[in-house]
Amino acid sequence: MQRIVVLSGAGISAESGIRTFRDSDGLWENHRIEDVATPAAWVRNPALVLTFYRQRWEQLAQVAPNAAHKALVALESQYKVHIVTQNVDDLHERAGSTHVLHLHGELCFARSSLGRDKQLYPIRNRYIDLGDMAADGSQLRPHIVWFGEAVPNLEPAIELAATADHLLVVGTSLQVYPAASLVNYVSSGCGITVIDPHLSPTVLPPSTQLIAASATEGVPAWVEQMLG
Repeated sequence: MQRIVVLSGAGISAESGIRTFRDSDGLWENHRIEDVATPAAWVRNPALVLTFYRQRWEQLAQVAPNAAHKALVALESQYKVHIVTQNVDDLHERAGSTHVLHLHGELCFARSSLGRDKQLYPIRNRYIDLGDMAADGSQLRPHIVWFGEAVPNLEPAIELAATADHLLVVGTSLQVYPAASLVNYVSSGCGITVIDPHLSPTVLPPSTQLIAASATEGVPAWVEQMLG
């Protein structure tokens, strides 16, 4: 069975109603990224960081997987599909995808601030409060890879890309590194398809198929073609 690796980004979640990480004014939901998405922000004002991510968690509960998420699930009937996502939401999982690797963490989990406790704590009925502790005695923090932190799942993502028979890129401009570097690790015989309504072919690797469409339009059409 052929392996399809999907690299998904903010664009696919945006069509479900989740705002993209960076807006033109440099703010994310009216917050400076430096105030809510860095290790320094966590040290400086953990209450603000927890409030911000609680709002993201509550927003996530109000949205649902869209046609693009669902189409990728259908691929599993004929292909071995692995999704590598830059998104911290769980929309791929809620749609039914069975192999999802999160590069930037997951909003629905918490972890130790110190890192001695490697356990992930699922967040269900309520989000993280100050005073919620991990097993190592440290404050629980969002399981999010903040700016300035290493990306632990990058190496597994590179290994997946290297084994792909086809790489599908959707919802990302291939400008956010290190995720964008995954296209450099596919084999010479791997096909690459990019679905994006705004990208120019000149910024893409040679022999890349560009589908100039939104995720909810382009992904279902591409999947239908792949399924024959």
